[in-house]
Amino acid sequence: MRLYIMQLGVITGGSPVPGYLIQADDGTNVLVDTGFPRRMVGVKRDPRQDRAAAEEEDYVVNRLAEIGVAPGDIRYLVATHFDVDHAGAHDEFPDAEVVVQRAHYEDAAENPRFDGTRENWHHPGLRYRLVDGDTELLPGIELIETGGHVVGHQSVLVRLPQTGPVLLAIDAIPRAAHRDPDTRPIAPYDADEAAVRASTRKLVDLARREGVALTVYGHDPEQWQTLKKAPEFYE
Repeated sequence: MRLYIMQLGVITGGSPVPGYLIQADDGTNVLVDTGFPRRMVGVKRDPRQDRAAAEEEDYVVNRLAEIGVAPGDIRYLVATHFDVDHAGAHDEFPDAEVVVQRAHYEDAAENPRFDGTRENWHHPGLRYRLVDGDTELLPGIELIETGGHVVGHQSVLVRLPQTGPVLLAIDAIPRAAHRDPDTRPIAPYDADEAAVRASTRKLVDLARREGVALTVYGHDPEQWQTLKKAPEFYE
């Protein structure tokens, strides 16, 4: 099993927008999130940024091509949630089964927060699997329900043979400095403070219990400099 970490763009202040490709032991390709939509590639979002939200090489299809993977090679697309920097290119993967928490899918159906990517994640060509709570997707790949940032947000635990367990916290814990559930800041886009703190505690406890070797935080510019990025990988 391998884990590739891909840069799919940046947000204000230079914080990374990650995406992840997990290649299971049997060769199954699992993509976690798709970054910004094509229409935002090369577009300046904020004059304080020193680069576009996503350069051409950051577009998820191009990042996958760097490691020899085409959209049709993706069997599962794990949708952690439908914010614009996470779900902007789901429609590029019509052959994949998209796996999302049922609570999130149902909330997003009526929530204007997700209108910016609705045409991408609600594309008629997509096939969805709705899951309820913590779920084993494949042996060694577990989806962890971590609502709070949005209803039905999910994180991912990957059990790598050499590195050990790796936790992809996504936006449940965006930075290493936010690991304390009692004192961590609550961002404007966090929908439910109590749930954010509960999910933070859940992931910290899980990491301790499972002996997690690496937690990858959702948008941590300091940690980002220390991580292997595709085409390098963790195994």
